[in-house]
Amino acid sequence: MINGLMWLLVCQVVGEVAVRLTDAPVPGPIVGMVLLFALLQWRDPDEGAGVLRASDAMLRHLQLFFVPAGVGIVTYLAVLRADALPIVGAMAVSWLAGLLVVGWLVTLMTRRT
Repeated sequence: MINGLMWLLVCQVVGEVAVRLTDAPVPGPIVGMVLLFALLQWRDPDEGAGVLRASDAMLRHLQLFFVPAGVGIVTYLAVLRADALPIVGAMAVSWLAGLLVVGWLVTLMTRRT
């Protein structure tokens, strides 16, 4: 399992370094996840592989990873209240844009089948 955790961390660090070196507008962990996905597609690990065991163990305790985010929201509650209208507006616009794009894609894909 330690070997699996090492691979997860190495992919995240490589993604972070790649983003910082290239000044890409993408978070480093996202690049690391894409790298990990490519490695897993290339190597096709066994059922008991360390990466799979480590990721299963982390997924079992996923709710604990949301605690720091919740504490951060409570810490910046005054800032969130001050900018509540732009935040809610941005959330509503992004929700509507996502809804329209998904609806358009569904109609496009159902026509093809």
